[in-house]
Amino acid sequence: MRVLLTGGAGFIGSHIADQLTEAGDEPVLLDNLAPTAHARDTPDYLGEHRFVHGDVTDADLLAELLRGVDAVCHQAAIVGHGVDPSDAPAYAWHNDYGTAVLLAAMHRAGVGKLVLASSMVVYGEGRYACAEHGTVPPAPRLKSDVDAGRFEPRCPRCGAQLESRLVPEDAPLNPRSTYAATKLAQEHLAGAWARQTGGQVWALRYHNVYGPRMPKNTPYAGVSSLFRSALERGEAPTVLEDGRQRRDFVHVDDIARANVRALYAEPPEEITAVNICSGVPHTVGDLAEELTRACGGPTPRIIGGARPADVRHVVADPALAEKLLGFTASVGFAEGVADFATAPLRGC
Repeated sequence: MRVLLTGGAGFIGSHIADQLTEAGDEPVLLDNLAPTAHARDTPDYLGEHRFVHGDVTDADLLAELLRGVDAVCHQAAIVGHGVDPSDAPAYAWHNDYGTAVLLAAMHRAGVGKLVLASSMVVYGEGRYACAEHGTVPPAPRLKSDVDAGRFEPRCPRCGAQLESRLVPEDAPLNPRSTYAATKLAQEHLAGAWARQTGGQVWALRYHNVYGPRMPKNTPYAGVSSLFRSALERGEAPTVLEDGRQRRDFVHVDDIARANVRALYAEPPEEITAVNICSGVPHTVGDLAEELTRACGGPTPRIIGGARPADVRHVVADPALAEKLLGFTASVGFAEGVADFATAPLRGC
C-alpha cells in the first residue's frame, strides 16, 4: 500500500512511517517542519523514508504526491495548548484550512480512504456520574473554586461532587480550547467529504500520547514532554491543580499501530470515530512521580491553579477500538514511562 503521510516527520507521524515500512508498505512523508515542533530542517531519524518538505495547504504539491496513492494518513497539525488565543489563526489555517485543501485534493485524485488524527480534546470534560442524578454534564468549574483548591466537578442539579467515568465515543462533544475546536472541525470536514464522495474515514481520537521524538521546550508539547524537559534542566516538574487530575497515557508505538490497523480496516460508516487509549487511568501526579523516579530528578512541585480551558478528568473507553480495529494498547504505563525517561526528544 502506498500511503501519503502528512506530518510524517513529526512525533507520531515518523513512528507510523517506521511501522508502515516494516510491514512492507510505502509511506510518502509530507511535512512543513514547523519551528513549533522541529529545531532543524530534516530529522535524522527519517532514515531512508521518502520525505517531501512542503505543506498540506499547497494544492499543486498534493496533486503530485497523491498520484498512485491508496490512502492518506493525516497527522499534520498544530497541537497542544499553545500560548494564548492569539494562536487561533495559525491553528485554524494549518489544522482546518489545511485539511480542507487535502480533502479537495483527494477528491480530485480519486483517493477515497483517510485516517485522521483526532483527539480526546473534542470531548472537553470527561464523563461524570452523580450518585443521585446519574450521568450528568458537570457544572462549569469556577475560578473561585480553583483558587480555593476545589478542583472536582460538581453536579449541576444538586452540587454534589461527581465521579469520573470512562468516556465512550458517543459522549457529547464540547471542545474547550482553540486546538480542540480545530480537531472537531477536522472531523466535521472529513465527515462531509466522506458523505459527498463515498469515501471512508477513521477519526482516531488519541489520548495523552508520549514517547520518543516528542518535541521539547515548547508550549505546543504535551504534559509528558514538559515534565521531561524540566527534569533535563535539573528542575522539578511543575504540576497544576492537586496532581490528581486523571488522564489516559498511551505510548506512541501503540498509537502508530492503531493507525496501521485503520489503514487496512474498513470503517462501518462513512466516518467512524474511535478512542485510541489504554483504558487505564493515571493521574498527572502519577506521571510526574514515575518520570522523576526514572530520571532521578527532584520531587515534583504541586502548585495548584489551572490553565484556562483545562479539564479535570478525561479517561477513555477502549472497547470500540478493540471491537472494530482489534486494537488494544500493549505498552504498560510503568514500562513506557521508564523508556521515555531516556528516550531521545526533539529540540525546538
